[in-house]
Amino acid sequence: MKQSTAMRWLLAYSGALTVAVCAFLLTGAAAPGKRASFEEIDVQRINVREPDGTLRLVVSNRTRFPGWIFRGEEHRHPREVAGMLFYNDEGTENGGLVFGGSRGPDGKPRAGGHFSFDQYEQDQVATFGQYERDGIRWAGVTVLDQPDGSVEPVVEHLEELNALPADERQKRQVELAGGPAHVQRVFLGKDHERSSLLSLKDAEGRVRLVLRVAADGAAAVEFLDEAGKVVRRLAPEDITAQ
Repeated sequence: MKQSTAMRWLLAYSGALTVAVCAFLLTGAAAPGKRASFEEIDVQRINVREPDGTLRLVVSNRTRFPGWIFRGEEHRHPREVAGMLFYNDEGTENGGLVFGGSRGPDGKPRAGGHFSFDQYEQDQVATFGQYERDGIRWAGVTVLDQPDGSVEPVVEHLEELNALPADERQKRQVELAGGPAHVQRVFLGKDHERSSLLSLKDAEGRVRLVLRVAADGAAAVEFLDEAGKVVRRLAPEDITAQ
């Protein structure tokens, strides 16, 4: 009888001790101001938040990559990439660094990397990237114009937009955004013809001035009209003569 009672006390004591240790470890791990050190860690996604829970940074693989998060609310927006996304003080996406790469069914590589900064409650206005698809490659820095208003109407109609054909989707997006979006103004880099160039465009996205050095070394300055026709072309010898 005494042994049975002693055994029950021992089991109760062991259980209580186990609960206490687990509670200590759990509360200690979650306590503010504590730091953990690791030599190596494998994760699928990391969310960095402010003390009030506002999301500020996501680092993720492709499978767990977030949709379009606007003012803390996530909207479905599939993106076949991995990387990181930045969020402003209000929990709205405002840039990121993403990348991907694989061979398609035809065996040709499709790859790219993209580092961007967004206008407030709008899409990207400055990017640095490189892309490769179907044997065509280009890389460079771009500066873009976005509408003055918020992108909120576009976000609210993402499902509708994703279901439309490309040409209809672009037209509908302009209606929702209150003006053309992603109007490229400046490109500095290498194009698909392996020319290095500086391309300057007007507010309608029309190329008006190009400084170009072709792959064979031929250099030129080109002035274009609104229709995209070269109205004047200056080669190095022309500039020297002037």
